[in-house]
Amino acid sequence: MDDYLIFAPDDVDLRRSPLRRSLTAETYVLGAFNPGFTRLASGNLLMMVRVAEALREPVIGDQVHAIRWEEGRYLLDEHPLTAVNMSDPRQFDVGGSSYRMLALTSLSWLLPVELDSSGRAVIAVHYDRAIAPAASYQSYGVEDARITKVGDRWYMTTCSVSPERHSTTLYTSDDAREWKLEGIVLDHQNKDMIFFEGKVDGAFHALTRPLGELYFAYPEGSDYAGGPSINLARSPDALHWKPIDHPFLRARRGSTSAMKVGGGAQPILTDAGWLILYHGVETRAKVGIYRTFWALLDREEPWKILRLEDDAPLLEANPGLTAAIAHQLYLPTEVVFTTGIADGGDSYVVASGEADLACRITHIPKSRFA
Repeated sequence: MDDYLIFAPDDVDLRRSPLRRSLTAETYVLGAFNPGFTRLASGNLLMMVRVAEALREPVIGDQVHAIRWEEGRYLLDEHPLTAVNMSDPRQFDVGGSSYRMLALTSLSWLLPVELDSSGRAVIAVHYDRAIAPAASYQSYGVEDARITKVGDRWYMTTCSVSPERHSTTLYTSDDAREWKLEGIVLDHQNKDMIFFEGKVDGAFHALTRPLGELYFAYPEGSDYAGGPSINLARSPDALHWKPIDHPFLRARRGSTSAMKVGGGAQPILTDAGWLILYHGVETRAKVGIYRTFWALLDREEPWKILRLEDDAPLLEANPGLTAAIAHQLYLPTEVVFTTGIADGGDSYVVASGEADLACRITHIPKSRFA
């Protein structure tokens, strides 16, 4: 396999950030990572990079500040330091509620970065096509794009974050350059929604991963571990989704991903079936260890898993890749978070977020999945 970083925080020109329209406070790039990934009609590759833009000095006096979008403006909300927990540099807990409440130390927007056809060089960074909050349900930002081409159209799911809800939103495009916001397609805390790259039995299909604070136990002796898992849903129009009743990809007891699993790259159709790359998490410290695994699904009944490779990871975090920018790491993480795949001839070109900091490209021979 061939691994390298292709885009990192210092590659973002914050003078061209959408936040400059109204925010005067000094900011920096906390991370440029978790890129949606697709091949354009030109043959070049597109990364839709999540830029997490954070306040350089969030604490002023006895107040900590969070960035929030409202009706076209970026505002700073104040929270008393005495009422928050700031042990995690990505967010802080706001006290005084019956439920856990978070505010973010950064606001995320999406930056289109065009690569050459091999994924080895940046061709252009399209600041004029950046995707930023545009609705009240995105007031804390737009995160973690996943892009799939179905037929002649591109579909991009994102996480939209706000006090109203933590939802999955959909953008569509005829060229993967100009995007239209279609609105919310999955409601509160259903993350990692990724369309299959093609229809099954005439319908759109997608991976989903609903979250919650309550899970029910499997019986003793079960192969499975309770907690967040990957489910399937189908839709006639990409807007209205029904969960598929069959259970799907669950964390297994004794595996290195027993904490939770979630979608990664868009499922692509191969001669052997649908190939999916997904992430599994091992419990460790605050964040956990994120690795990439893979599975093959039946082409007609995708809830049937033909092959599951969750013992030896396909990808793991590689500290050597981030050694030159290690001073920018804000958490001690072992995270590779795969977010897209494209056909590269004899290999697949795979895009990932590395260490919640930068964008990683990996060329994986197709023979690896034989």
